[in-house]
Amino acid sequence: MRLDVRIPAPEGHSNGTLHLPEGDGPWPGVLLYPDAGGAREVIRVMGDRLASMGYVALVPDIYYRAGDWAPFDVAEIFTVPEERARLGTLAAPLTNDVIVADGHAYADFLLARPEVTGSAIGTTGYCLGGRMSFVAATGLGGKIAAAASFHGGGLAVADDQSSPHLAADRITAAVYVAGAKDDRHFTPEQAELLESALTKAGVEHTVEFYPAEHGFAVADNPTHDPAAEARHWQALTTLYGAHLG
Repeated sequence: MRLDVRIPAPEGHSNGTLHLPEGDGPWPGVLLYPDAGGAREVIRVMGDRLASMGYVALVPDIYYRAGDWAPFDVAEIFTVPEERARLGTLAAPLTNDVIVADGHAYADFLLARPEVTGSAIGTTGYCLGGRMSFVAATGLGGKIAAAASFHGGGLAVADDQSSPHLAADRITAAVYVAGAKDDRHFTPEQAELLESALTKAGVEHTVEFYPAEHGFAVADNPTHDPAAEARHWQALTTLYGAHLG
């Protein structure tokens, strides 16, 4: 079942959807960060899938500061200059501090729901949302028990003071990161840097690459890969099964 929800947020409210399992709860909560295309039906279907796995999933509008914004055609986001510029305008406010502040609001909303059990949630994110999921883990402390990032970029960038790997010592969640092949936004060198930072910080983690292109887990992406998507669902099943109540 889906519910339309209005999530109190630091700068207004985020209109989102809450996805509930069948039967009697409560259940653990999961925050799903959309990719750069934002909250849309294909992402809400992924929220339904999480609900079918026994989790209460929250899909927020990560671009709520923009008010009503026109949906993207994902195939055009990085190929049509006007759409790329529009995406840049929507995403520009999402600094690390803002992501953490919004993350607190989303997590608090989930944890306050009567359908949700436990004192910590899981997160998952895709592309831009994959980075947001990881950044949230660096700032929300014990509110996040397990954080996943799929084809996320900018997780560990050398000589970038805003790179979230520098805050690895603040993470208390278990972390799972799956990169895409030939992705300039998350290269093997960046994966090595991330692996080193997480290991040094004592964070339970997995960092690996799937033999698929950026965007592999999201069905309306031109580079969607069904086998890689299935692998990603299995990874979430394992991660959440081990770390959420």
